[in-house]
Parts: sequence; C-alpha cells; structure tokens
Amino acid sequence: MSSSAPRLARRIAGAVAIVAATAVALVAAAGIYLAVSFHSAVSRTSGAIAGLDLRAPVTIARDERGIPHIKAQNEHDLFFADGYVEGSDRLFQMDLIRHFVYGRIAEMFGGAALDSDEEARVVDIPRITQREWNALPQDERDALTAFADGVNAAMQHEPLPFEYRLIALRPERWRPQDSLACGFATVLDLIDSWNDVYTRDFVGKVYGQPGVDGLFPLSDPKYDVPLDPHAPFPLASLPPLAHSGRPFSNDVAATFEAAELGSNNWVAGAAHSLTGHALLASDPHLRLGIPGVWYLIDLHAPGYHVAGASLAGTPGVILGHNDSVAWGATNGTVATETVYEVARLEPDIARDETFHVRFGRDVHRTYHRDANGFEVISGGLHVMVHWNADLEPRSPLTTFDRLDRARSISGALSALATYPGPPQNFVLADATGLAAYHLAGEIPDDPAWGRRIHISTPVAFPNVPFEALPHVDANRNSIAWSSNNVIYGAGYRYRLSPAFAPPYRAYEVRTSLAARDKYSVDDFSQIQVATSSVAERELARDVIAAEGRAAASQSRRERDALAVLAAWDGRLEPDSTGAPLAWELKRAAVARFAGGLFGARNGAAYHATADGSDFVAVLRAVREDARGYVPDDDYDRFLIRAFRDVLAAHPDIEHRTWGDYGDVAVRNPLSNLGVTWLNAPAMQGDGDSYTVRVQADGHSQSFRAVWDVGNWDAGGIVIPEGESGEPGSPHYTDLNADWQANRLIALPYSDAAVARHTRETLLLSP
Repeated sequence: MSSSAPRLARRIAGAVAIVAATAVALVAAAGIYLAVSFHSAVSRTSGAIAGLDLRAPVTIARDERGIPHIKAQNEHDLFFADGYVEGSDRLFQMDLIRHFVYGRIAEMFGGAALDSDEEARVVDIPRITQREWNALPQDERDALTAFADGVNAAMQHEPLPFEYRLIALRPERWRPQDSLACGFATVLDLIDSWNDVYTRDFVGKVYGQPGVDGLFPLSDPKYDVPLDPHAPFPLASLPPLAHSGRPFSNDVAATFEAAELGSNNWVAGAAHSLTGHALLASDPHLRLGIPGVWYLIDLHAPGYHVAGASLAGTPGVILGHNDSVAWGATNGTVATETVYEVARLEPDIARDETFHVRFGRDVHRTYHRDANGFEVISGGLHVMVHWNADLEPRSPLTTFDRLDRARSISGALSALATYPGPPQNFVLADATGLAAYHLAGEIPDDPAWGRRIHISTPVAFPNVPFEALPHVDANRNSIAWSSNNVIYGAGYRYRLSPAFAPPYRAYEVRTSLAARDKYSVDDFSQIQVATSSVAERELARDVIAAEGRAAASQSRRERDALAVLAAWDGRLEPDSTGAPLAWELKRAAVARFAGGLFGARNGAAYHATADGSDFVAVLRAVREDARGYVPDDDYDRFLIRAFRDVLAAHPDIEHRTWGDYGDVAVRNPLSNLGVTWLNAPAMQGDGDSYTVRVQADGHSQSFRAVWDVGNWDAGGIVIPEGESGEPGSPHYTDLNADWQANRLIALPYSDAAVARHTRETLLLSP
C-alpha cells in the first residue's frame, strides 16, 4: 500500500505548519513548552491492571523491540487488548488522523487549518463510515467495539500523551467508527484523485490527446517487465506534440519537490526457494515520519493467530501472516473515480457543515451532491465525482479481517474477490509452498481511465470483474512481482490506469530475481535494499554523450563534474560522489522539461500529478528523439542546459557524497510548533525514489518484511524508527540503527520464540 509523497501526510504537515505561530504563542503563554517533562508520560508495559471490561485475563508480552504479543482466551478480549496497546503507544497519532480525516484539525489548532478541513469535508467521511458500519456483520462490529473499548480503557488507566498538555487539550472517547475513519485515511492517500484527472484534462486541452498520451506514458518499453510471460504490452513511440504556434516557456522552475509514489513486493513458490518454503517480500512505501505509519503486533486467541503490521487506529493485521498464509500489497495505481463536468446537480442535495475553530468563531459551508456523486470545484471547474467508495461504501478492513483468518491461498483469494479498494497488487503464499498474485479492488471500466473529464450525462460504468484482473495462479513454481508498474502484457483487454508508476524499480527486482533460480531469505532481503537506478544512470549517460557531441568549450569545473558523473556506477549509496549530481540532474531535466511545456506554475502542477510519468517522458523523448517536447527538438542543448542548471544552483555538488547530500529528515507532526526534540535523527542518503530501497524527503519504505512461509520464526520485519509513539519510551527510535544498517529482524511467533524474547509482561484482567 502506497501513495505519491503521501497526500494525507503532506496535508497534515501543512495544516500543522500554518498554525505554528498560533500554537507556539499558546504554548509560551501557558508556560508549558519548557515545563513539560515528556519522560513522565510513558504507558505501562509490565505489571497488572484489573477491573477491565474483559471476560478472562489477557497477557501482553513485549519483546526486545517493545512489540506486543497478545494472548487471550477469546476474541473479544483479544481485540480489547489490541485497542489497549495501540491506545497506550499511539493515541495522539490516532487522534490526529481521525481529526484530519473528519476535517476537524481547526478544532485543535485554530483557523489557519480551516482550508485543510474544508478540503477534507468535500468527501462526507462520517456518512461513509456510518454506512460502512451499517453494512458490517455483527462479529466485525463486535471486534471494532472491543477495540474502541480498549482504546478508551488506555485513556483512563495510562498517562495521556504529553502532546495533549502541550496543546492544552484532551482526547474525545474513541468510537468504533473512528477505526473505520483511520482505515479510510489510507484510501484517501492512495487513490488517483479528481484533481489529478483535472490536470490531465488540462494537458489534453493544451496539447490534445497526443499530449496526454505523450506526457502521461503508460510505461517505458525499455524497462517494462509485466507479469505476463509472453510479451510486454505494446507501447507506441511518444506521439509528436503540436504546439500550434505556442512557444516554449522560458519561465522554468529551478526544481520540483514532489516525490513519486511506490511500493514493492514479490513472491516465489517453494520450487524456487532454498528454504523448502515459499518466500514473500513486502515493503510498502508511505509517509516517513515519527511515529511511523505501521504498528507491529502479534495477536493470538483460540482459532485466531496473526502477526505483522497494523495501521495505527485499526484492529487486526493489515499486512503480515497467520498460521497458514502470508500476504503483501502495493498500490495498484489505477483509476477508481469517474469525473464529469456539470453545470448543476439535479436533484441537488445540500449538506451544511459547521467548522468549530479553536480561538475563533464557527464557520459554515454548504456542500452539494446528487444521486451520482459529490461536487468538487477543481481548477475553477465544477465537476461531479462518481466513486464507489462514496456511493456504495464498504470497509476494506473486512477484507483484511478475512485475510487474517484465511487458511489457504484459495481462502485468501476468496477474501480479495470482495475487496472494495483502494485497488492493490496482492502477493500471496501459503505453508504448502504455493505462491500467487492478484490485483484486487473495484475498478470501473471507464474508457477515459482517469485521463479526461467526461462532458456527458453521468454513467455508472460496471467494475472490471475480479477474475479478469491481472493475476498469477497459485503454484509452487510461481514467481510474481509488482512495484506499481504495468502488470499486464500483450493482449490484455483493459487499460486500468492513466499511467502506471515508472517500471524502473520493477525492472531491478525482476533482474535480481532472474539472476538465480532459487532464493533464500537473505536474497530477498538484499533485493529490498538495492540502490541501483537504471533510469538515472541512463540520463547521466545521455548528458555525457550530449556534452561529448557539443562544440562549445567547457570550464574546468564542468569537465570535473562530467568525470564524476562518468565514473558513477548508478548506485545511490552513502559513499557515492556521483549520486548527488545524478539526482539533481534528474530534477533539473524534469523541471526544464515541464516548465518549458507549461511554464513554472502549470509545470509544477503537471509534475505533482505525473507521479514519475514526467521522468519517463523525458527519458523516452531523448531516446526516441520525439518531436515537440523541447525547444527546436534539440535534445543535446536541452540536456546540457539541465546539467549547467545543476552546477549553477549547487556549488561544490561534485564533491559531496550521497549519504550527506541525500539525507532525509524524520519529523514528528508537531515539529513545526518548534518542538524539534520530537523528531528522530535524520536518515543518511541511501537510495531514492527510483531505487528498490526507496527513501526520499517525505516518504520511504514504511516497513521491510520477508516471510519464510510456514517457518514463521525465521524471516522477519523491521520499521524505520520504533514501536512507540511516546518520546519517553526506549522504543521511540530504537530501530533506526537496524533500519539504516539494513538488518532484518525476526518477529517471534511460536509460543517458544515469544517466551524466549519476552522482556516485559503486562497482565490485564476483569
């Protein structure tokens, strides 16, 4: 599961940033900023707590990493304890997410957050989550209720996170529907949004359909590695762009900052394993911050045992394994909404919303919808969004609960057949040695595929049938991979996406898998931390070739920088001196390319929507000598100017190393309040958005896991920082060193392994 420099994380950070001055004034006035002793607000992880709403005692054993291994005598108590540990370790994070999803950040931070709240309430999340709740079977309602009761018990029995004292607030009680909202946060993060559709529609209005095809290419044929064993999907050369007298802009932005989306997973059946079991690797890419997105947990009750990663605020395990099956997921990067231009909605259904603003007056706003969807003003255009998640809400948590209980790949596939979305590429493996892959989620068969806005009466396009989605059948010989790339080959009926993610990470994964016939856990783990970028290496070679053909003289600095670039091996590793040059060269080329076509402002909007398609277009345009993409179709001049842009903007870059130059900040959401001691140490540069080891400003691999399927005490999982969201906990940043050293750590699963690794035990009782 993943997103482009995730929207949710960016908007939360932005909302907090714009209220920084107000909040700092509040903190200073209250005398809290210097007075708070954050070490005092640490929840209990040992001892005993009685008088809880339980039916029998529950044991919570914490291992060396502070990961809870919960053992209960029934599922009610299991999910109560699940809520208790998440409420103990991550309450403020959970509360911030629910406020953000509901559009209530202004209640915490004041009027400067109002724009963010108004945007959030375009989608009526309370209505959606209530309809999801109404559709749930009773056993799932019971689990969510028990989880909420556990969170509320943690609020009562454990010290509240010090952040509440810092901002002088107290949390509201947790409701079962709040967990559905936390689950929906990821839905919002991963979808191809209506604003993206608007931008592609704008590109089409400027350059026609060739512009949409050329500037949002489906993939890069040189590196395309679909799962279809016969042939890649046929990709035509980039079409020429007709400018119709429109000149290229000289208003070129220096660089663009948005990061591209990504996640990786792959699987191999037992026939390709040195361990005798199937192997599965999973590393979803989401927000890089502290606390992290995922909460590691092991849940055990009679007839139920599952371990892995949960999203903070939700019960159970989202990605991980049970006794029989392991699974991983990457974002499908497909179109899920159909967007229509409308003059007015009929019949218009008005929804009046009240925004409570801390330190200010309430604000009122009216939103509109009809039976076909909700209205959005995007780029000044009134559009209606037809989206299954809004019209027929079903919680994805239901599917993950069924995966948690699956006893075979066939059972897991049955669960995925009813998965609503956001669409994901699932890899699966079971203890019998079978491995499989399936794209799952509701994808409307809309001929526009998110590339344009419909100017017509709304139509409810049918979903692509589950059995028609790309898949690899379960087999001991199966090998499958996905990195948000094109997964289908020649002859596939549906386009599915306006533009898949660039295939460069998938190419590296497939190349590594093809290098041997059988794999170990360590083989899979080493692929996850590979730092080679075929795309940036190609661009560097293109620049060197262009400079070699140029008649213009070069300065000594240019010659020295070209020598550094020529010696670069294509890896973005900490000690690399060529990597900073190559990375800035990519950014400069994309900025010059997009800015020339659209100007700086619209070029930045195109880049933000492209999610890497702009870099694909640059590489392909240079390689294919495509017409109309750069001034005078002179690619040598274009590349040389991009190279000189880098040297002019970055003195001494040719002498820097990637570990220093590419370091990435790891921030807490409240860091913009001046509370920088909540941040984790910066990560040294090690990989980037186009390497398998993804790490860039704002996002990274959010966990790395490799499962030796059936031998659950082997393999393992690691997260970037720590299990706890409490700064006073020893488990706030304790995993950072293991993460940066690329160490995979086993997650104890068997009773014997859990006992061996237990360091603290907390007993909950009625």
